Formats: sequence, C-alpha cells, structure tokens
Amino acid sequence: MDEGTSYFHILITGGGTIGYILWSLSLLTTTLIVRMLLRVRRARLVPQRLRRQLLTLLPARQVAQAMEMASRDPSMLGGLVHAALREQGRGYAAMEQAMEETAQQRSVVLMRQIEWLNIIGNVAPMLGLLGTVWGMILAFFKIVEMGGMANPSSLAGAIGVKLVSTLLGLVVAIPAMACYAILRNRLDELTDQALAAAQELIGRVGASDAPAPHHPRREPPASP
Repeated sequence: MDEGTSYFHILITGGGTIGYILWSLSLLTTTLIVRMLLRVRRARLVPQRLRRQLLTLLPARQVAQAMEMASRDPSMLGGLVHAALREQGRGYAAMEQAMEETAQQRSVVLMRQIEWLNIIGNVAPMLGLLGTVWGMILAFFKIVEMGGMANPSSLAGAIGVKLVSTLLGLVVAIPAMACYAILRNRLDELTDQALAAAQELIGRVGASDAPAPHHPRREPPASP
C-alpha cells in the first residue's frame, strides 16, 4: 500500500467508532447545508413573480383574488400578505401586526432547522476530542502492559492515528459553524425584505378598503 493510500485509510478508519460517528455527522451536515441553502433563498422567500402579480391586483382593489393567490403561495411573502389581508376589516395597524407576527413565526420555523448546524458545530469538536483522549488513554495503558518499554516510533504513530478524531471533529465543525452564520444572516435579511415588500403591497390597500361597520336600522317609534 503506498503512502497516499495509507494516509487515506488512516483518515477513514483511524478514528474508530467515534470517527465513524463523525463521518456520519459530516454527511448529515452536508445534507443540512444543501437543504437550507435551497430553502433560504430570495426566490423562495420573496418571489418577484408573486410581488408583480399582487401589484396588479391590489391597486385595482381585487382583494379577494389577491388573498387567494397569496394563500396558495408557500413563500414568506405570500404568508405575510395573506395574514395581513385577513385582518383588513380591523384596519391597517392590525394588518401590520399580523404581518410582523407571521414573519416572526415563519423565521422561527426556519431558524430551528438552521440551528441544527450550530448544534453539530459545537458537538463535533467535543466528540473528536473525546475520541483522541480515549485513544491516548488506551495507548498509555498499552505502554504499562509492555513494562514501559514501548517503541517510541510505534507510540508516536499510535498517538498520531488517535489524533484523527480531533481532525475529523474540526472538519465537521468548521463548515457547520460557517454555514450556520451565513444562513442565519441571510434569513434575517430576507425576512426584512419580505416584510418591506409586504408593507409596500398592503400600503396599496390600507384601511380604506375596510368594510364600513354595519349599524342596524332603527325604526321610528310608533305614534301613540
């Protein structure tokens, strides 16, 4: 086996059981990153197609059609507009409050999914360190069993292999933490953009379209 293949074999198998766990976490991290990068996108949360369609409906006072279109759209912008239009009869302040509450709810749902990257980024180095420490403990017990006469080169090689766990932990943690920060900032930015776009759209309607309150007609008192 050549040197390059030997190092690759050590990287794959040198971490032992904890190494295999870290490799599994690496695959999970990659899956989460790809999944969240696809979800936290401007085209997914603030689609310009929906914005243009609503800009044609709301100024024309086609509120019912706009509400139906927004309810069928899975984007954050669609959810905000739909929540606001449901509160149209209570005035613009209620519409704006509904938008803000919906934006917070939807961002929290996405943030909980992104938070898994933060958890993995914090746990992976600890697992790597655990694997390394456990391996070094076993190596030193081996020295004791051999009466303290272990070959220094063999001991150094064994400890080097055990350090693979720490390396794998860092390999998993660094991209997980970096992508967590990027996705969190992107989610905050796109949530603000969705709110701004929804407020612009609702401003075309405002409270002027709220239905007038219905007062029952009072009959004049009968003449005695």
